[in-house]
Amino acid sequence: MNQAGVGPVATTGPVRVVGTGLLGTSVGMGLVRCGVEVLLADPSRTAVALARDVGAGRPAGPDDPEPVLVVVAAPPDVTAEVVVAELAAHPTAVVTDVASIKGDVLARLRASGADLRRYVGSHPMAGRERTGPAAALPDLFLGRPWVIVDPGDADPAAVLAVRNLAVDLGAVPVSMDADAHDQAVALVSHVPQLAATLVAARLRDAAPEALELAGQGLRDVTRLAASDPSLWTSILAANSAAVRTVLVALRDDLDVVLTALAAADAVTGPETIATGALSDLASTLVAGNDGVERVPGKHGGRQRRYAEVCVLVPDTPGSLAALLTQVGEVGVNLEDLVIEHAAGRPVGIANVSVLPEAAGRLTAELGARGWTVVQ
Repeated sequence: MNQAGVGPVATTGPVRVVGTGLLGTSVGMGLVRCGVEVLLADPSRTAVALARDVGAGRPAGPDDPEPVLVVVAAPPDVTAEVVVAELAAHPTAVVTDVASIKGDVLARLRASGADLRRYVGSHPMAGRERTGPAAALPDLFLGRPWVIVDPGDADPAAVLAVRNLAVDLGAVPVSMDADAHDQAVALVSHVPQLAATLVAARLRDAAPEALELAGQGLRDVTRLAASDPSLWTSILAANSAAVRTVLVALRDDLDVVLTALAAADAVTGPETIATGALSDLASTLVAGNDGVERVPGKHGGRQRRYAEVCVLVPDTPGSLAALLTQVGEVGVNLEDLVIEHAAGRPVGIANVSVLPEAAGRLTAELGARGWTVVQ
Protein backbone atom coordinates (compact mmCIF):
# COMPACT_ATOMS: atom_id res chain seq x y z
CA MET A 1 0.00 0.00 0.00
CA ASN A 2 1.26 3.50 -0.82
CA GLN A 3 2.01 6.27 1.67
CA ALA A 4 -1.51 7.65 1.38
CA GLY A 5 -2.91 4.25 2.31
CA VAL A 6 -5.28 4.24 -0.67
CA GLY A 7 -3.96 1.60 -3.03
CA PRO A 8 -1.10 -0.62 -4.16
CA VAL A 9 2.34 0.78 -4.86
CA ALA A 10 2.76 1.57 -8.57
CA THR A 11 6.43 2.60 -8.48
CA THR A 12 8.82 -0.21 -9.33
CA GLY A 13 12.46 -0.33 -8.36
CA PRO A 14 15.23 0.11 -8.31
CA VAL A 15 14.81 3.87 -7.87
CA ARG A 16 18.04 5.84 -7.88
CA VAL A 17 17.99 8.98 -5.71
CA VAL A 18 20.75 11.46 -6.54
CA GLY A 19 21.18 13.95 -3.73
CA THR A 20 20.59 12.96 -0.13
CA GLY A 21 19.47 16.22 1.41
CA LEU A 22 16.05 16.78 2.95
CA LEU A 23 13.98 16.03 -0.16
CA GLY A 24 16.06 13.22 -1.60
CA THR A 25 16.33 11.40 1.71
CA SER A 26 12.61 11.87 2.37
CA VAL A 27 11.83 10.39 -1.06
CA GLY A 28 14.05 7.42 -0.26
CA MET A 29 12.52 6.87 3.17
CA GLY A 30 9.01 7.00 1.77
CA LEU A 31 9.79 4.54 -1.03
CA VAL A 32 11.56 2.14 1.32
CA ARG A 33 8.48 2.19 3.53
CA CYS A 34 6.48 1.23 0.43
CA GLY A 35 8.80 -1.72 -0.18
CA VAL A 36 10.65 -0.19 -3.15
CA GLU A 37 14.40 -0.74 -3.57
CA VAL A 38 16.27 2.59 -3.38
CA LEU A 39 19.85 3.31 -4.44
CA LEU A 40 21.44 6.44 -2.97
CA ALA A 41 24.05 8.70 -4.59
CA ASP A 42 25.55 11.99 -3.47
CA PRO A 43 28.93 13.74 -3.82
CA SER A 44 29.15 13.56 -0.03
CA ARG A 45 29.78 10.02 1.18
CA THR A 46 28.90 11.14 4.68
CA ALA A 47 25.48 12.35 3.52
CA VAL A 48 24.86 9.02 1.78
CA ALA A 49 25.86 7.11 4.91
CA LEU A 50 23.53 9.20 7.06
CA ALA A 51 20.67 8.77 4.57
CA ARG A 52 21.27 5.03 4.70
CA ASP A 53 21.23 5.06 8.48
CA VAL A 54 17.87 6.85 8.64
CA GLY A 55 16.33 4.25 6.33
CA ALA A 56 16.36 5.93 2.91
CA GLY A 57 17.95 3.05 1.00
CA ARG A 58 21.46 1.77 0.36
CA PRO A 59 24.48 3.41 -1.26
CA ALA A 60 24.60 2.90 -5.03
CA GLY A 61 27.39 0.67 -6.33
CA PRO A 62 28.92 -0.27 -9.68
CA ASP A 63 27.21 -3.66 -9.78
CA ASP A 64 23.69 -2.39 -9.11
CA PRO A 65 20.88 -3.23 -11.54
CA GLU A 66 19.78 -0.45 -13.86
CA PRO A 67 17.29 1.88 -12.20
CA VAL A 68 13.76 2.17 -13.51
CA LEU A 69 13.44 5.71 -12.20
CA VAL A 70 16.03 8.35 -11.24
CA VAL A 71 15.09 11.16 -8.85
CA VAL A 72 17.52 14.09 -8.96
CA ALA A 73 17.42 16.08 -5.71
CA ALA A 74 20.31 18.47 -6.34
CA PRO A 75 20.46 22.26 -5.79
CA PRO A 76 18.69 24.20 -8.57
CA ASP A 77 21.89 25.69 -10.00
CA VAL A 78 23.29 22.24 -10.83
CA THR A 79 20.06 20.27 -11.37
CA ALA A 80 20.16 20.43 -15.18
CA GLU A 81 23.75 19.18 -15.33
CA VAL A 82 22.94 16.26 -13.03
CA VAL A 83 19.83 15.37 -15.05
CA VAL A 84 21.87 15.35 -18.27
CA ALA A 85 24.45 13.06 -16.67
CA GLU A 86 21.79 10.69 -15.33
CA LEU A 87 19.99 10.49 -18.69
CA ALA A 88 23.27 9.53 -20.32
CA ALA A 89 24.33 7.08 -17.62
CA HIS A 90 20.99 5.26 -17.45
CA PRO A 91 19.59 5.11 -21.01
CA THR A 92 16.46 3.15 -20.09
CA ALA A 93 15.45 5.03 -16.94
CA VAL A 94 12.89 7.78 -16.52
CA VAL A 95 14.55 10.81 -14.91
CA THR A 96 12.79 13.45 -12.83
CA ASP A 97 14.03 16.22 -10.58
CA VAL A 98 12.51 17.84 -7.51
CA ALA A 99 14.07 21.29 -7.88
CA SER A 100 11.86 24.21 -6.85
CA ILE A 101 12.50 25.97 -10.20
CA LYS A 102 11.34 24.38 -13.43
CA GLY A 103 11.78 26.93 -16.23
CA ASP A 104 15.53 27.44 -15.79
CA VAL A 105 16.15 23.69 -15.53
CA LEU A 106 14.13 22.96 -18.66
CA ALA A 107 15.82 25.73 -20.63
CA ARG A 108 19.25 24.39 -19.71
CA LEU A 109 18.24 20.86 -20.69
CA ARG A 110 17.00 22.02 -24.08
CA ALA A 111 20.19 23.99 -24.63
CA SER A 112 22.25 20.89 -23.85
CA GLY A 113 20.44 18.87 -26.50
CA ALA A 114 19.29 16.29 -23.94
CA ASP A 115 16.76 13.68 -25.01
CA LEU A 116 13.66 14.83 -23.13
CA ARG A 117 11.50 11.80 -23.93
CA ARG A 118 12.55 10.23 -20.62
CA TYR A 119 12.61 13.43 -18.56
CA VAL A 120 9.71 14.89 -16.57
CA GLY A 121 10.24 17.79 -14.19
CA SER A 122 8.53 17.79 -10.83
CA HIS A 123 8.38 19.73 -7.58
CA PRO A 124 6.90 18.50 -4.30
CA MET A 125 5.54 21.48 -2.39
CA ALA A 126 6.92 20.32 0.93
CA GLY A 127 9.89 21.19 3.07
CA ARG A 128 11.17 22.21 6.48
CA GLU A 129 13.40 24.95 7.84
CA ARG A 130 15.94 22.28 8.72
CA THR A 131 17.98 20.70 5.95
CA GLY A 132 20.01 17.55 5.34
CA PRO A 133 19.26 13.84 5.71
CA ALA A 134 18.86 14.09 9.47
CA ALA A 135 15.80 16.33 8.95
CA ALA A 136 14.12 13.96 6.45
CA LEU A 137 10.72 12.39 7.10
CA PRO A 138 9.09 9.48 5.24
CA ASP A 139 5.72 11.25 5.31
CA LEU A 140 7.05 14.70 4.35
CA PHE A 141 4.92 14.71 1.17
CA LEU A 142 1.71 13.35 2.65
CA GLY A 143 -1.24 15.41 1.40
CA ARG A 144 1.04 18.01 -0.22
CA PRO A 145 0.79 19.14 -3.87
CA TRP A 146 3.42 17.62 -6.17
CA VAL A 147 3.74 19.62 -9.38
CA ILE A 148 4.44 17.60 -12.52
CA VAL A 149 5.86 19.47 -15.52
CA ASP A 150 5.71 17.64 -18.85
CA PRO A 151 8.27 19.36 -21.12
CA GLY A 152 6.08 18.47 -24.10
CA ASP A 153 8.53 15.88 -25.40
CA ALA A 154 8.10 13.27 -22.66
CA ASP A 155 6.79 9.81 -23.33
CA PRO A 156 3.37 9.34 -21.66
CA ALA A 157 4.82 6.39 -19.75
CA ALA A 158 7.47 8.70 -18.27
CA VAL A 159 4.82 11.17 -17.11
CA LEU A 160 2.86 8.32 -15.56
CA ALA A 161 5.95 7.05 -13.73
CA VAL A 162 6.48 10.43 -12.07
CA ARG A 163 2.80 10.73 -11.26
CA ASN A 164 2.92 7.29 -9.65
CA LEU A 165 5.92 8.38 -7.58
CA ALA A 166 3.99 11.35 -6.22
CA VAL A 167 0.92 9.27 -5.39
CA ASP A 168 2.95 6.49 -3.77
CA LEU A 169 4.56 9.06 -1.49
CA GLY A 170 1.13 10.34 -0.46
CA ALA A 171 1.25 13.58 -2.45
CA VAL A 172 -1.41 15.11 -4.71
CA PRO A 173 -0.21 15.40 -8.34
CA VAL A 174 -0.79 18.79 -10.01
CA SER A 175 0.04 19.32 -13.70
CA MET A 176 1.50 22.72 -14.67
CA ASP A 177 3.79 24.13 -17.32
CA ALA A 178 7.21 25.36 -16.25
CA ASP A 179 6.55 29.12 -16.48
CA ALA A 180 3.22 28.93 -14.63
CA HIS A 181 4.89 26.91 -11.90
CA ASP A 182 7.73 29.40 -11.46
CA GLN A 183 5.34 32.36 -11.30
CA ALA A 184 3.18 30.53 -8.75
CA VAL A 185 6.01 29.56 -6.41
CA ALA A 186 7.43 33.08 -6.59
CA LEU A 187 4.15 34.31 -5.10
CA VAL A 188 3.36 31.57 -2.58
CA SER A 189 6.85 30.45 -1.53
CA HIS A 190 9.82 32.54 -2.61
CA VAL A 191 8.56 36.04 -1.73
CA PRO A 192 7.19 34.86 1.65
CA GLN A 193 10.67 33.52 2.35
CA LEU A 194 12.20 36.90 1.53
CA ALA A 195 9.60 38.79 3.53
CA ALA A 196 10.25 36.65 6.61
CA THR A 197 13.99 37.09 6.13
CA LEU A 198 13.76 40.87 5.83
CA VAL A 199 11.64 41.18 8.97
CA ALA A 200 13.95 38.85 10.91
CA ALA A 201 17.01 40.81 9.77
CA ARG A 202 15.59 43.89 11.55
CA LEU A 203 15.98 41.97 14.81
CA ARG A 204 19.76 41.66 14.65
CA ASP A 205 20.33 45.01 16.35
CA ALA A 206 17.17 45.04 18.45
CA ALA A 207 17.51 45.89 22.13
CA PRO A 208 17.17 42.85 24.42
CA GLU A 209 14.23 44.44 26.21
CA ALA A 210 12.41 44.77 22.88
CA LEU A 211 12.96 41.10 22.05
CA GLU A 212 11.59 40.12 25.44
CA LEU A 213 8.24 41.51 24.30
CA ALA A 214 8.12 39.15 21.31
CA GLY A 215 5.02 36.98 21.05
CA GLN A 216 3.71 34.29 18.76
CA GLY A 217 3.02 36.79 15.97
CA LEU A 218 6.72 37.54 15.54
CA ARG A 219 7.57 33.86 15.68
CA ASP A 220 4.99 33.09 13.01
CA VAL A 221 6.19 35.87 10.70
CA THR A 222 9.89 35.01 11.02
CA ARG A 223 9.74 31.21 11.09
CA LEU A 224 10.84 30.85 7.47
CA ALA A 225 13.90 33.03 8.06
CA ALA A 226 15.63 30.04 9.70
CA SER A 227 15.99 28.37 6.27
CA ASP A 228 19.34 27.51 4.65
CA PRO A 229 20.87 30.69 3.08
CA SER A 230 22.94 28.85 0.48
CA LEU A 231 19.97 26.86 -0.81
CA TRP A 232 17.72 29.91 -0.96
CA THR A 233 20.35 31.99 -2.73
CA SER A 234 20.35 29.35 -5.45
CA ILE A 235 16.55 29.22 -5.61
CA LEU A 236 16.08 32.98 -5.78
CA ALA A 237 18.76 33.43 -8.42
CA ALA A 238 17.20 30.73 -10.61
CA ASN A 239 13.72 32.28 -10.36
CA SER A 240 14.84 35.90 -10.31
CA ALA A 241 12.44 37.27 -12.96
CA ALA A 242 9.27 35.89 -11.37
CA VAL A 243 10.38 36.85 -7.85
CA ARG A 244 11.29 40.38 -8.94
CA THR A 245 7.84 40.88 -10.50
CA VAL A 246 6.12 40.06 -7.21
CA LEU A 247 8.60 42.15 -5.21
CA VAL A 248 8.00 45.20 -7.40
CA ALA A 249 4.26 44.91 -6.75
CA LEU A 250 4.98 44.50 -3.04
CA ARG A 251 7.20 47.58 -3.13
CA ASP A 252 4.38 49.57 -4.69
CA ASP A 253 2.08 48.53 -1.86
CA LEU A 254 4.76 49.43 0.67
CA ASP A 255 5.15 52.87 -0.91
CA VAL A 256 1.44 53.49 -0.37
CA VAL A 257 1.84 52.60 3.31
CA LEU A 258 4.94 54.78 3.67
CA THR A 259 3.18 57.75 2.10
CA ALA A 260 0.21 57.29 4.41
CA LEU A 261 2.43 57.02 7.49
CA ALA A 262 4.32 60.15 6.49
CA ALA A 263 1.01 62.01 6.28
CA ALA A 264 0.15 60.82 9.79
CA ASP A 265 3.49 61.89 11.24
CA ALA A 266 3.83 65.06 13.31
CA VAL A 267 0.13 65.93 13.27
CA THR A 268 -1.96 67.05 16.21
CA GLY A 269 -4.74 64.51 15.81
CA PRO A 270 -6.60 62.25 13.36
CA GLU A 271 -8.60 65.19 12.01
CA THR A 272 -5.41 66.91 10.76
CA ILE A 273 -4.09 63.92 8.81
CA ALA A 274 -4.11 64.48 5.06
CA THR A 275 -7.31 63.33 3.37
CA GLY A 276 -7.04 59.76 2.14
CA ALA A 277 -4.09 58.67 4.27
CA LEU A 278 -6.13 56.70 6.77
CA SER A 279 -8.24 55.10 4.05
CA ASP A 280 -5.03 54.03 2.28
CA LEU A 281 -3.85 52.31 5.46
CA ALA A 282 -7.25 50.69 6.00
CA SER A 283 -7.44 49.55 2.38
CA THR A 284 -4.03 47.90 2.67
CA LEU A 285 -5.11 46.03 5.79
CA VAL A 286 -8.39 44.97 4.18
CA ALA A 287 -6.49 43.71 1.12
CA GLY A 288 -4.46 41.56 3.49
CA ASN A 289 -7.67 40.18 5.01
CA ASP A 290 -8.92 39.35 1.52
CA GLY A 291 -5.68 37.58 0.65
CA VAL A 292 -5.78 35.45 3.79
CA GLU A 293 -9.35 34.43 2.95
CA ARG A 294 -8.12 33.00 -0.36
CA VAL A 295 -5.53 30.68 1.19
CA PRO A 296 -7.08 27.18 1.01
CA GLY A 297 -8.22 25.65 4.28
CA LYS A 298 -7.04 22.35 5.69
CA HIS A 299 -9.64 20.44 3.68
CA GLY A 300 -9.05 22.47 0.51
CA GLY A 301 -11.31 25.16 -0.88
CA ARG A 302 -12.23 28.27 1.06
CA GLN A 303 -10.98 28.52 4.62
CA ARG A 304 -13.55 27.82 7.28
CA ARG A 305 -13.69 30.13 10.26
CA TYR A 306 -12.99 28.47 13.60
CA ALA A 307 -13.34 29.63 17.17
CA GLU A 308 -10.27 29.64 19.40
CA VAL A 309 -10.32 28.34 22.94
CA CYS A 310 -7.13 29.62 24.62
CA VAL A 311 -5.90 27.52 27.53
CA LEU A 312 -2.99 28.10 29.90
CA VAL A 313 -0.73 25.03 29.85
CA PRO A 314 2.04 24.51 32.44
CA ASP A 315 5.47 24.02 30.91
CA THR A 316 5.82 20.54 32.42
CA PRO A 317 6.04 17.06 30.86
CA GLY A 318 2.67 15.63 29.90
CA SER A 319 0.63 18.82 30.37
CA LEU A 320 -0.12 19.39 26.68
CA ALA A 321 -0.88 15.71 26.15
CA ALA A 322 -3.32 15.82 29.08
CA LEU A 323 -5.09 18.83 27.59
CA LEU A 324 -5.47 17.23 24.17
CA THR A 325 -6.70 14.00 25.73
CA GLN A 326 -9.39 15.85 27.62
CA VAL A 327 -10.44 17.79 24.52
CA GLY A 328 -11.05 14.40 22.95
CA GLU A 329 -12.90 13.14 26.01
CA VAL A 330 -15.25 16.10 25.76
CA GLY A 331 -16.04 14.94 22.23
CA VAL A 332 -14.82 18.03 20.43
CA ASN A 333 -12.74 17.72 17.27
CA LEU A 334 -9.51 19.72 17.31
CA GLU A 335 -9.33 21.55 13.97
CA ASP A 336 -5.97 23.23 14.58
CA LEU A 337 -3.52 23.94 17.39
CA VAL A 338 -1.02 26.74 17.93
CA ILE A 339 1.23 26.86 20.99
CA GLU A 340 2.12 30.35 22.19
CA HIS A 341 5.16 30.49 24.45
CA ALA A 342 5.65 33.20 27.04
CA ALA A 343 9.34 34.09 27.31
CA GLY A 344 10.68 33.40 30.78
CA ARG A 345 7.33 32.15 32.05
CA PRO A 346 6.53 28.61 33.30
CA VAL A 347 3.35 28.45 31.19
CA GLY A 348 2.32 28.65 27.57
CA ILE A 349 -1.01 29.21 25.83
CA ALA A 350 -2.56 26.48 23.71
CA ASN A 351 -4.81 28.09 21.11
CA VAL A 352 -7.23 25.29 20.30
CA SER A 353 -9.26 25.89 17.12
CA VAL A 354 -12.69 24.23 17.07
CA LEU A 355 -15.99 24.67 15.26
CA PRO A 356 -17.74 27.79 16.60
CA GLU A 357 -20.72 25.81 17.88
CA ALA A 358 -18.41 23.67 20.05
CA ALA A 359 -16.41 26.50 21.64
CA GLY A 360 -18.78 27.26 24.50
CA ARG A 361 -19.14 23.65 25.55
CA LEU A 362 -15.38 23.06 25.38
CA THR A 363 -14.68 26.20 27.44
CA ALA A 364 -17.12 25.10 30.14
CA GLU A 365 -15.87 21.51 30.24
CA LEU A 366 -12.20 22.46 30.44
CA GLY A 367 -12.93 25.02 33.16
CA ALA A 368 -14.75 22.37 35.15
CA ARG A 369 -11.72 20.10 34.82
CA GLY A 370 -9.40 22.69 36.31
CA TRP A 371 -7.94 24.30 33.22
CA THR A 372 -7.59 28.09 33.01
CA VAL A 373 -9.29 29.29 29.86
CA VAL A 374 -8.21 32.77 28.78
CA GLN A 375 -11.29 34.77 27.81
